[in-house]
Amino acid sequence: MNRLYYGDNLDVLRRHVDDESVDLVYLDPPFNSNANYNVLFAERDGTQAASQIKAFEDTWRWDASAARAFEDVVEAGGRVSQAMQSFRTFLGATDMLAYLAMMAPRLVELRRVLKPTGSLYLHCDPTASHYLKMLLDAVFGPEHFRNEIIWRRTGSHNSARRLGPVHDVILFFTKSAAYTWNPQPRPYMTGHVKLHFKKEGDNYRTNFSGNVLSGSGRRGGESGKPWRGFDPDSKGRHWAIPRKLLAQLDEDIFGLSTHQKLDYLHEHGLLTITEGSEWPNYTGRIIGPKDGQPLSDLWAYQPYTEGTVFGTDDGIDDDVRWMGTSDAERLGYPTQKPEGLLERIIGASSRAGEVVLDPFCGCGTTISAAQKLNRRWIGIDITHLAITLIRSRLTDTFGGKAVYEVLGEPVSVPDAEALAASDPYQFQWWALGLVGARPVEQKKGADKGIDGRIYFHEGPGETKQIILSVKAGKLHAPYVRDLRGVVEREKAVIGVLLTLDEPTKAMRTEAASAGFYTSPWGKHPRLQILTVEDLLTGKGIDRPPAQASATFKRAPKAKATAGAKAQPLDFAGED
Repeated sequence: MNRLYYGDNLDVLRRHVDDESVDLVYLDPPFNSNANYNVLFAERDGTQAASQIKAFEDTWRWDASAARAFEDVVEAGGRVSQAMQSFRTFLGATDMLAYLAMMAPRLVELRRVLKPTGSLYLHCDPTASHYLKMLLDAVFGPEHFRNEIIWRRTGSHNSARRLGPVHDVILFFTKSAAYTWNPQPRPYMTGHVKLHFKKEGDNYRTNFSGNVLSGSGRRGGESGKPWRGFDPDSKGRHWAIPRKLLAQLDEDIFGLSTHQKLDYLHEHGLLTITEGSEWPNYTGRIIGPKDGQPLSDLWAYQPYTEGTVFGTDDGIDDDVRWMGTSDAERLGYPTQKPEGLLERIIGASSRAGEVVLDPFCGCGTTISAAQKLNRRWIGIDITHLAITLIRSRLTDTFGGKAVYEVLGEPVSVPDAEALAASDPYQFQWWALGLVGARPVEQKKGADKGIDGRIYFHEGPGETKQIILSVKAGKLHAPYVRDLRGVVEREKAVIGVLLTLDEPTKAMRTEAASAGFYTSPWGKHPRLQILTVEDLLTGKGIDRPPAQASATFKRAPKAKATAGAKAQPLDFAGED
């Protein structure tokens, strides 16, 4: 069964994910790349109180918790311990050391859960990538490093006193040498095809053909020596492979010797030897729309003035591009990555039916891509805001075809009480998620008294809203009057008070006095009070139908792709 966990990923990994049960890990751990670089290396008092964990914020701080994590890693011994001790000597008690101290045990656990054929991709920015590379070397062994992938994450980023920072780093490691690898070709560019190939029906054939492999005159080096029975010197010639011919190949072989180049061409079927012929014959190569160049470690979308994708003239390079501010895929989550990026990684390092894990799953891009490509998945996040957004995304994209369970959320009133006592923000996000509402940032002034909103439409251009307030402590009658005032101020049609405790009779009387809102679907109480117990037993807001909701920006519907239909997965034998 696909699983979505709410909680600390270190705890979830240790308690719920078995050894060697995962085929692919992708992680994009939170890191405040916009912070002042020097702040990350500032010394901090180890007794500083741990800050409240909130969505989208850099949660790595050198405090008592980070100091304990550092000690635990060091006391475990081994290469990771040695690496962390070296970091402490070099970095001191800084936030960067806290970041590494928190990441180290998580990377150790992620290696544990990977199958021998598994791979890990860690997404980060250049501020921390070199430290994380060294830490991954310690966890996986430097011999299992495969690539440092450079991904262009934005179109431009002006910087007054340095070059514009426009790329992220993705570190690719495997657990062993026997890892899953599915080559992902990149479509040829139109300019390249026009320069080196000629049209033949629906395909293209290289412009070079016949005896183009020798030049006039003798040479004393390897270019004048016999190769596979052919002696150019006997004919007053020497081996001379045109540079333009080599430039059309998918692999750079300019550094090979002359005979090695000839061997390469022969082994790849581009050069044939016919008995009785005077020279080997360069037959050329044929490419079609489904062919492409092998991927490199540079993933950089770049628009060109001329058509670029093989077979098209749309002026767009078919590489993984960043998301613009108005991109249809964007959901409003600050660190959201494009699905194309995850589809490439998942396609390269896993197969249909295998398990993909994202321990910092955020808005669920990895999960959505895995579901689309018919993989099983595990997602973990420490905020209920993320869990709520992922649920909404899966519903919007796959309807009822995404089958999964959520673990770690409150399932009873005592569970909810415990959550409220330990973390009021998480309780608030969880309660709002139960009714499909999106939390709003708490601000002074106009937005005071609003914890969440739900938007819906009654007709073209008729956007209505529902205002929500969440209370986990002792209840008072003024709460209902305050909500009524906010509803009137915001010109909302319904106000809802979500409470942990049972409301008083006076509160219910106050709510009833607000009257009703009439929609095309009937009458709905203008002020409503719902308890956590109500929500857990299935009661919801009395409101127009849910299909009219526009609370979240909807994720695009999944499009069927060859070999990757969006459908329920068969998990026979899974618990």
